[in-house]
Amino acid sequence: AAGGAVLVPKDELMARSDVVSIHLKLSDRTRGLVGRRELGLMKPTAYIVNTSRGPIVDEEALLEHLREKRIAGAALDVYGVEPLPADHPMRRLENTVLLPHAGYVVEQNYRLVYSDTLADIEAFLDGRVVRPLNTLPARGPR
Repeated sequence: AAGGAVLVPKDELMARSDVVSIHLKLSDRTRGLVGRRELGLMKPTAYIVNTSRGPIVDEEALLEHLREKRIAGAALDVYGVEPLPADHPMRRLENTVLLPHAGYVVEQNYRLVYSDTLADIEAFLDGRVVRPLNTLPARGPR
């Protein structure tokens, strides 16, 4: 509320948004959540971004909407089949930005992850724990 966000039904969200960005885990409830009907509600000037899981968006329906320019474009780093096959028709569209499912891969993240991993290994070899996963007191056998 402080940022001006309001809850609206999904159909209204799809119809009003300039950009729809998907941030969900894949489950039985979310598979195909954005299909032909939902894409059809979007403005022709709207974009869809999916960095969650490919099957949340119906890929065939998305391909159809992109080809026919019923929406302005899509930015994707997840697909029904990963990596996206070299001959996939999505690769030939001009209104897409396609990346491998590796959006987190930047030098700063690698430095953080690998330096933490190195510190963890060195501590383990010295008999120390530097980042415990469970800080509760250990219990004996039950």
